[in-house]
Amino acid sequence: MYKLLVTLHLIGASIWIGGHVVLSAVILPRALRNRDPSIVRDFEAGYERIGLPALLLQVLTGLSLAYYWLPQVGAWFALDSTLSRLIATKLALLALTVALALHARLRVIPRLGADNLTVLAYHVFAVTLLSLAFLVAGVGIRTGGLF
Repeated sequence: MYKLLVTLHLIGASIWIGGHVVLSAVILPRALRNRDPSIVRDFEAGYERIGLPALLLQVLTGLSLAYYWLPQVGAWFALDSTLSRLIATKLALLALTVALALHARLRVIPRLGADNLTVLAYHVFAVTLLSLAFLVAGVGIRTGGLF
């Protein structure tokens, strides 16, 4: 079961991180250059069908893996070991990601136009950086930490 959880977690991470890197490095610069939010909307319409399920898969498998590694949920927040600090870090990154996603979904995207495309760009770059931080923390869990 453990190997299946890790595999599913990595599949979800690949889709989530890869989609945001493509959005940040390819789609968004073109939209900003052309001042055309429809370029981002078109990408998001297709990506959301696999991106959001990938994020949900990561959350479910991530919580299961955290429980596997540290079965006392309270210990996740004790910050008394490398493992608990990394799990707490990943949970904090998740909270930040959800907060940014909600803000973008409820406030930025409904009003998205050429005039506020830059605000969305900041959101996208932030979520991309958070996604990469998730990856680094996950590697730390598997390797005992980076430092």
